[in-house]
Amino acid sequence: MKALRQIVLMLIVLAVGVYVWIAFVPAAQPFLARMGVYDLLGMTPPAPQEAAAQGRGQSGGAVPVVTARVAEQARADRITAIGDGRARRSVTVRSSAVGTITELTIASGNYVQAGTIIAHLQDEAEKIALEQAEIEYENANTEAKRITQLETSGAVTEVRLRESQLALRSAELAVRQAKFDLSQRQITAPISGWVGIIDLEEGDRVNAQDVLVTITDRSDILIDFRVPERVVGQIAVGQPIIATPLGQPGTELEGEISVIDSVVDRASRTLLVQGSVPNDADLLRAGMAFSVNLSFPGETLLSIAPLAVQWSSEGPFVWVVREGKVAQASVEIVQRNSDAVLVRADGLAADDEVVTEGVQSLRNGTEVSPRTDAASALADEETTRGGTL
Repeated sequence: MKALRQIVLMLIVLAVGVYVWIAFVPAAQPFLARMGVYDLLGMTPPAPQEAAAQGRGQSGGAVPVVTARVAEQARADRITAIGDGRARRSVTVRSSAVGTITELTIASGNYVQAGTIIAHLQDEAEKIALEQAEIEYENANTEAKRITQLETSGAVTEVRLRESQLALRSAELAVRQAKFDLSQRQITAPISGWVGIIDLEEGDRVNAQDVLVTITDRSDILIDFRVPERVVGQIAVGQPIIATPLGQPGTELEGEISVIDSVVDRASRTLLVQGSVPNDADLLRAGMAFSVNLSFPGETLLSIAPLAVQWSSEGPFVWVVREGKVAQASVEIVQRNSDAVLVRADGLAADDEVVTEGVQSLRNGTEVSPRTDAASALADEETTRGGTL
């Protein structure tokens, strides 16, 4: 009994499906007639003219369709790479002398200008040495003047004159050395930038080459990434890039390629490239990871709306409107974008109209009443307003 109910239910569903097919798909009526469905149901198949009329609209007997214009667009070869960011300049400041820190003039995280004194080291011994060198210079200078005056009277030998000049020169060098030693007790910022974390305090003793602080100029962020060797002939310095920090997915930054390496890596067959991105808002930091996008313009292709592409057993095609009738034109899909499909086609040209909506009843030579996407949208809007009123 249960099996009988299932058979009856299947027959009802089949009958409803056949009815829908006959009533709402006029193009299928010739096929149903050849299969003998009408004879089985005891129905008379409609005439071809009647079947065609069922699929036509009210605009002069033509099928209403929505069309879009064919455009031209350059094919874009896109490359996405992951790169590491680093500051434009970063300097590790080290002590050039041994001594005790008597004063720290900066704090962690502050911005400093080039030449700013970062720290003072104990310098009393150097000041004493400078004063002593200056005294010796004054003494040597006085002696040299006296010997020069005596030389005019012939009371001084040439050897004595030479010795006084050498003593004066040695005293000058001693003063210069003392001033240099004193200058080494003041540590200055070599570049302008942001100060990192300082792990020192006043009173700490440092040795020569001890790290005092790191100063980073992050006004621009440099991104090192790699591109495949196939684009070596297309990439160039100054080419624009779009960089997205992996930690900030919604942020897109415009930059440009600043440096291109001269050697392709043999292992990966890639080329090292360096891009530069402005950091005016100071949102980026050295060490961040970036997704870098580059586009290389290629050949110019036909651009059509994605809805215009149809498929048959022979491949993709579009319905192109010419003189009020449609014709099938085969296309070769080259690139799919979010808003357009780039194709090659012999039977299609720029500014042609292709059907995007209403393709169900179309055959080669079918008369159509086309509306553009803009006109269709306007008509729908007016219909909506009328329904609201």
